[in-house]
Amino acid sequence: MAFRGWKWLLLLGRQNTPGKVWRSRRGGPSLCWKRCCHWSAGKSLDPEVRAFLEENTAVTNSGHLTPEIRLRLLTPRCRFWREKPDLWPYGDPFWAIYWPGGQALSRYILDNPHVVKGRSVLDLGSGCGATAIAAVMSGASQVLANDIDPIAGMAMILNCELNHVNPFPITIKNIINSEAGNWDLIVLGDMFYDEQLADGLHHWLQKCIRTHQTEVLIGDPGRHQFLSHRIRSQLHKVIEYSLPESTRQENYGLTSSIVWSYQPSNSLD
Repeated sequence: MAFRGWKWLLLLGRQNTPGKVWRSRRGGPSLCWKRCCHWSAGKSLDPEVRAFLEENTAVTNSGHLTPEIRLRLLTPRCRFWREKPDLWPYGDPFWAIYWPGGQALSRYILDNPHVVKGRSVLDLGSGCGATAIAAVMSGASQVLANDIDPIAGMAMILNCELNHVNPFPITIKNIINSEAGNWDLIVLGDMFYDEQLADGLHHWLQKCIRTHQTEVLIGDPGRHQFLSHRIRSQLHKVIEYSLPESTRQENYGLTSSIVWSYQPSNSLD
């Protein structure tokens, strides 16, 4: 099966499966910056998993908005571009795609380092870790990456190595609906693909803003689930980027990606 089949299945899953997984892990212990239950980025990777990821992904810095960042992704050079998706042994590799919303956030941070410099940053739904890496490159004082897939966490460490970035802590718990974390900035890309997940994000982000005056930046290429959600009325457009041709082809005609500032009204809704 060609990668187009992979991409189609992943896009379908992006609308269905992950949202259910995020919701099923709600209600866990409260997490905060200093004592979050995270997987230490400094520990050794499982040799078998490392070998598999290195063998079945390709290092690239082309075809996306941030050529400064090298990433291990699924590309036409990879075996699993052609293999049947069910042969991949570690669950759907959403992290192995550099999604358009994450690309826009990473580009914006690299071009505007003052946004993160000296600040604590949470990269929610980090995936390949590109936005977290961009934050480190741009001088963030603390970076925490969050993704519910432990394989994504391992891939992030490989990507840190590629970019000569000190590994940052990674939590693989679902922190949505936990205690509002005390971060200066939360960034999230391509997370509004499921209505119930979007609702949970909306309310949790509001709590973070109201409790700690956290700034929130959202990257999204204009998917229907995002533009039709009520959060849209509380967003301020920061910048729009034209997507590279290869990213357009992989995302079925999406031509641009936007960074939004989330500025909720005074009342919870």
